[in-house]
Amino acid sequence: MASSEGALPDSENLKLRELLKEVQIEYTPQDASTIEDVLSSIREAINKIPDDLHVTADVASGFVRDVGADKSEFKFRKPVSVEIGGSYSFQCVARPDVNVDVFLRLPKDCFHEKDYLNHRYHAKRFLYLCIIKKYLKFSSLVKDVRWSVFHNEARKPILVVYPGKKLSDGTEFCMKIIPTASSVFPISKLNLARNNVRKITEATPKYNSSILEDMFIEDAAAIVRRTFSGSRELSEALILLKVWCRKNLLYVHDCLDGFLITLIMAYLASKSGKNRISASMNTMQIFRITLDFIANSKAWEMGIVFQPEGGKSIPNADRKAHLKSFPIVICGSPPDYNMAFRMSANGFHELRDSAMLALNCMAKCKDLGFDEMFMTKIDFPAKYDYCIRLNLKGKHDFCASGFCNDDESWRSYEQKIQCILDQALSGRTKIIRVTWRNTYLCCNFENGFMMLDEEPLFIGITIGSLEEAYKQAVMGPSPEDKDRALDFRRFWGDKASLRWFRDGRIAEVAVWEHEEWDKHLIVKEIIEHVLVRHLALPRQNILPVVDQLDFVLNNGRRDPISNASTLLKAYDELSKRLRLIDDIPLKISSVQPLDSAFRLTSAFPPVPNPLAHQQSNLKNLKKAPSCIQPLEVMIQLEGSGLWPLDELAIEKTKSAFLLKIAESFHNKWLVSYAASEEDIDIFISGYAFRLKILHARSLNLVKSQGTTQMKHIPPSDRKLFLCGQHSSMLNGLRGRYPVLGPVVRLAKRWIAAHLFSTILAEEAIELLVAHLFLKPSPFHSPCSRITGFIRFLRLLSEYDWSFSPLIVDINGDFTPADITEINERFMLSRKEFGDNVMNLKPAMYLATTYDKESDAWTGDSPTASDLKRLAAYASCSANFLTDIIMKNQTDPYTWERLFRTPLNNYDAVILLHRDKLAYPERLLFPSDVKQGKQIIRGKPGKTFQPFILQGNMIENSEELKSKLMVGFDPQRCYVRDIEREFGGNFKVWYDSIGGDAIGLTTAIANSKKRGRDCDGNSGDLHDTLKMVAELGKGLVASVHLLKVPKLDS
Repeated sequence: MASSEGALPDSENLKLRELLKEVQIEYTPQDASTIEDVLSSIREAINKIPDDLHVTADVASGFVRDVGADKSEFKFRKPVSVEIGGSYSFQCVARPDVNVDVFLRLPKDCFHEKDYLNHRYHAKRFLYLCIIKKYLKFSSLVKDVRWSVFHNEARKPILVVYPGKKLSDGTEFCMKIIPTASSVFPISKLNLARNNVRKITEATPKYNSSILEDMFIEDAAAIVRRTFSGSRELSEALILLKVWCRKNLLYVHDCLDGFLITLIMAYLASKSGKNRISASMNTMQIFRITLDFIANSKAWEMGIVFQPEGGKSIPNADRKAHLKSFPIVICGSPPDYNMAFRMSANGFHELRDSAMLALNCMAKCKDLGFDEMFMTKIDFPAKYDYCIRLNLKGKHDFCASGFCNDDESWRSYEQKIQCILDQALSGRTKIIRVTWRNTYLCCNFENGFMMLDEEPLFIGITIGSLEEAYKQAVMGPSPEDKDRALDFRRFWGDKASLRWFRDGRIAEVAVWEHEEWDKHLIVKEIIEHVLVRHLALPRQNILPVVDQLDFVLNNGRRDPISNASTLLKAYDELSKRLRLIDDIPLKISSVQPLDSAFRLTSAFPPVPNPLAHQQSNLKNLKKAPSCIQPLEVMIQLEGSGLWPLDELAIEKTKSAFLLKIAESFHNKWLVSYAASEEDIDIFISGYAFRLKILHARSLNLVKSQGTTQMKHIPPSDRKLFLCGQHSSMLNGLRGRYPVLGPVVRLAKRWIAAHLFSTILAEEAIELLVAHLFLKPSPFHSPCSRITGFIRFLRLLSEYDWSFSPLIVDINGDFTPADITEINERFMLSRKEFGDNVMNLKPAMYLATTYDKESDAWTGDSPTASDLKRLAAYASCSANFLTDIIMKNQTDPYTWERLFRTPLNNYDAVILLHRDKLAYPERLLFPSDVKQGKQIIRGKPGKTFQPFILQGNMIENSEELKSKLMVGFDPQRCYVRDIEREFGGNFKVWYDSIGGDAIGLTTAIANSKKRGRDCDGNSGDLHDTLKMVAELGKGLVASVHLLKVPKLDS
């Protein structure tokens, strides 16, 4: 990689400089003076506090009570020092939060020699801050003072001071007053093996470390200050790492914070860390080395140790003692204090996983993965496959033994849930993260901790293997192993049972039986079961985000994808019979399914129609659909030199072949068929298969001269070839990623629900979703439908379509030369239109191995303005979906709003009679227009009915089959008619899947070609809309004019 050996390439260096410019602050003399003024005002306020002020528990009785301190009185003494520390002291603050840490050293005189016991130190520490807070409020330079906490530890609040001043560039900042306690207690009294909370009997390593942290925080800060001062590259790399950590949601109390990442880098730049970072390295090299150390180094197994200069190394026995108490160790002098004592094993596992993903980005993505790592939005719903929210407000049994023991009760509860889920989901997951950010800014800690249950607890789960995740049984031990069998039954409760297996084995087992199409519910049900059982939580307090969007894919209570096996069986029967036909001049050499239903990506795959069976028993049938979706199947014939050369003659010859094939089916197997001038449809097992022939000459031309000759192929063959290539690739990809199908279906449903059916082709949607699985960086490939769906919305809204092609390399066939060729073609397509951005073609450039020019699916649509509109809708939906998941939204109607489109964004709206739609059961929400002016109201027609009712079933089956309408959709026909007759006046927006509204936006102002004369005034527009309504007589319920467009001057 070029950048790993020297200076960064221009594009990478430009992006790096722009990012650093955005997140760094300037440290001007004026800003230094401003901060010094505020610091001086803080010192002055503190100096006004009288010495020997008697401080008792009454100052904050709730805190003293809940922290469990048995003694807390002291006489106030002024702090030993009030000095700036933290990142500001060595100029490594990273926006957006500009915080200046102020170390306030507590005087030893305020503490007794045994105040390290029973949370006395924590109580006095807080009371000391309470007195300071009271006096700070009188300072003229202090606008506000609020409580916060140190790394989400409720027993260690800190003060956040908001000055009345801003930095020179207008940036607001705050100063965090962090108490320190150098040399207050003997270190020996706080070693890992001691118990200093006497109401429990075990050692208290975390409690002891909490006090040691205050004692040595200034020493640790001095180490990093010496390392970073004067090194621009090191400082820039640290800021990049802070930005990366924040974006990857790693700033969590049991994972990373700014101080720990600074320590890790300081270690790598020191002799203790073998000087892995040297002064000759550039910013991105340091960044990469740090990530590599986090992800791959074996040094973590024995702990990270800062060796004192000229001192003795820390004995292995001390290291092992640390590792026994803590999963991760970072310590220096003294060795008793582990600076990473809060980091959990799962927090570190997620950190390493994130670092591995970042390294993968740098290795495989362009510009060292800069956009993926620093520009892509990462949040809880997009990062994890399963998100679960636990509402614990008012549930205080988790703190029955007190809020604070060795660890705080909230952290212990996190660990309890972690252990339960680790056992329940063993083998199914890659990462399980349980985090309860129970503290928040402005907490009134004086009153205690009872209010710290208001924030929900979040569980994020990343699936390791879908094959494992979808297993329906949890295997237990043999009943002969009585102790383990008893433990298994205790854990799983009534779900555990004893079963005999075919191999003769008898074992305990917990089973979740599900059909193939709803196996995504297994993980959800396991989680609900174990949490209800072991936490005694009401089920309504457990809110997993798993199946809330399934309603948009279901037909009634059942997903039509459940008929997939029936469809594929029918196709296999068709394919076998096609190959058996021997009474046509050329044998059938290959058969390939084209329809998206075959690759399980159709939003609504067809269900078997009782009228399309060979032997139809209609006696007990109440009704049958009168419309049936045709499923395209492409066939190829043996080669022959006798084909005509004329394009029209070729098509007629194809039709003759197809008719002969249909007659053979009928004669040999009594299979019904429907013939029209354009198509032949064969009915097998309730499905209508529409046969298409790919002319061999066209295929040979592509094979010999490549896809560059596609333009010379007849349109029908060209379309068939592209569909065949696309279908083959997508079908293979779906086999690799089973979740791809449901994500595509949700995406198609959303596109249609917001009336973009004429804008974005089905195949384009499939390629967009495929990209999420092929290039998921900076995530893992999605393993749940909602996670995949939200990433699809983000891709639509955030991708830079104007300046970057989206390359979808499904089988990994592209060479570097191919990528260069695509980029060159893309740039040529942009240069052709110059500054006329709104006329770019294709506006959405999707490059595939069979279509490098993005001509197949997005050549003409969407336009740049359509894409802008689509991106705006996607952005709103993504933000709304995130909001639903993260906040306490339990109302099912809230989820429905994702698929309700605002009709007031159109100039006119046509409402259709719902009972005249081809598939009325697919209608999500009846549309209603309550604004604008109603132009006309229409009556429902009697010619078309979506169902053949029981009264008509007395006819024989052949007569009924003749009434079956293959591929007929009155709404789609109506849209085509509007576009044909009024294409110069209106742009049409509709839902091809199941909508009852059509949106119209006027094209009058910008159109030179008009389908009808109309000069834009209200009267003419009314008349035009009446003509539009007349075109859909019997289908149109009403037409509404919402706004009269203004003509461009």
